Amino acid sequence: MAKILMLSVRPDEQAAIKAWQDRHPGVEVTTAAWELRASTVDQTAGFDGLVIQQRYNIEAEVYPKLKALGFKQISARTAGFDVLDLDLAKQNNLVVTNVPAYSPRSVAELALAHTLRLTRNLELFDDRASRQDFRWAGLQAKEIHSLTIGIIGAGRIGGTAARLFHALGAKVIANDLVENPELKDVLTYLPFEEVLKQADVVSLHVDLNESTHNLIDEHALSLMKPTAFLVNECRGPVVDTDALINALENKQLAGAALDTLTGEENFFNFNLEGQALPSQQLVKLRAMPNVVITPHVGFYTNIAVQNMVDISLDSALAVLEGQKPTTQVN
Repeated sequence: MAKILMLSVRPDEQAAIKAWQDRHPGVEVTTAAWELRASTVDQTAGFDGLVIQQRYNIEAEVYPKLKALGFKQISARTAGFDVLDLDLAKQNNLVVTNVPAYSPRSVAELALAHTLRLTRNLELFDDRASRQDFRWAGLQAKEIHSLTIGIIGAGRIGGTAARLFHALGAKVIANDLVENPELKDVLTYLPFEEVLKQADVVSLHVDLNESTHNLIDEHALSLMKPTAFLVNECRGPVVDTDALINALENKQLAGAALDTLTGEENFFNFNLEGQALPSQQLVKLRAMPNVVITPHVGFYTNIAVQNMVDISLDSALAVLEGQKPTTQVN
C-alpha cells in the first residue's frame, strides 16, 4: 500500500482528504500540521509520497535527505512553487508538481469583489462609520460598466476575471506574453504600458518569476491614472511595496486591494491581536483607509480547497505509479 504524507494540513482540509482517501482505498494518507524543514525532514521516513503547502523556503539540505529516504516527488498543493528549488529537486531526482488551476473562478471572484469594494468607496465609508461619521459627501462611486479594467496576466485566472468584468459591462484590456484567441470576444490586448495608462483598475494575475518580480515598480505606478486602483491577487513580490506606499501617500493612486504581500509568511494566517506587527510596510498600508488587505484568501473556497487536495494527491500518486503527471513543473 502506497503511503503519502501531507504536511501543513488545516482542519478545513480534512473532509476533502477523507473524500479522496475513500476513492483510493489502496493508498494510505497521513496528515500533519508541521512544515517540511531541515529540522523535520527525518520525520518523513517510512512514507512514499509527499504533499506540502509551505510558507518558507525549503533548505538545500532537505533535497538529498528526501532522495536518501526514497522519495521520488514533492507535490505542492498550491499554484505557486517558489518555496522549492527546482534545480536542487532535479539534481536529487525529485519530480515537483503544483496545482496550476485549483479554481480560477475563486481568485477571479475575489478580484471582482475587491474592485467593487474600491470603486464603491466601501473601505472609506467603513472608516467614516467607525468614527460615527455617516456623511456620504465626497465619496461618489463609479459604476463598473463605466470603467476600463486592465488585466495583467490573462491566463486561467486573469482570463476568468476578464469574463466576469465583461459580463458586468466593463471595457476590458489586457497584457500577456501569449494572446489567447478565445478571450478576444471579451478583451483587447495592448502593450503593458498602455494597459497601465488606460485602466481605471489594474488587476494582477501573473506568476512570480524573475521577469515579474517588482513588475509594478515606481515607473509602472507613475503611468497609472491618479484616479486608478491597483488589485493584486497573485504574489506579493510582483509589486514593489515601498513604491506602492509612496504612490498612495502622494495621491498618485486612488487606492489598492491586496490579497498578497511581500513577507506575508510572517503575518498572514496568524492571530497577531495586541502584538506589534512584524512589517513596517504592513503597518503603513493598514493605516491607509483607501487600502483593502485580505490575508491571501483568494484560494479559500469550498471548491478550490477540494481541488487543491485532489490534484496534489493525484499528482503524487501518478509519480509513485511511474506516470508523468500533467502538473509537473521541473
